[in-house]
Amino acid sequence: MDDRLIWKALQFAAEAHRHQHRKGADRSPYINHCIEVAHRIRIEGGTDDPEILAAALLHDVVEDTPVTLEEVGALFGLRVQGLVDEMSDDMNLSSAERKQLQENHAPGLSPDARLLKLADKIANLEALATVPPIHWSAERQQAYLDWACRVASRVPDTGTALEQSFEEIRQKAQDAIDRRKN
Repeated sequence: MDDRLIWKALQFAAEAHRHQHRKGADRSPYINHCIEVAHRIRIEGGTDDPEILAAALLHDVVEDTPVTLEEVGALFGLRVQGLVDEMSDDMNLSSAERKQLQENHAPGLSPDARLLKLADKIANLEALATVPPIHWSAERQQAYLDWACRVASRVPDTGTALEQSFEEIRQKAQDAIDRRKN
């Protein structure tokens, strides 16, 4: 595997997300989330495709930073651009509209974007289970979990260990939320 594209994507994503942190009490650097998504795709998704792994590292740059899809395409190629596009929400829409669109679009994701979507949801549920956003009530955490499960249930099977991992992390998140409710 030629990993130059992956390292280039990691460096670019780290710079783009340099001032961002996760919403949990540990305020971990946002790039850690991108790395986790790429790692899950590599290990549980079973791919070492540099373009998929680069897209995993870049999956939130258009949504969360000033980076444009065109920049992603110019630097990383059209395939990576297309995968990032499939993962990016239109931030001009309301949160409710974005969530509904994720549910609606999940069945039509390309096979490569399916890996990205599941790995992203798994990483988010892992954070929800271990270091949830500090200002989220248990009810809001439950609503997020329920929504993430609806999205994941609509993603066509990837034929990888990601589905099993999603179920394990879903249960871990549910158990954590149940403890917080009590």
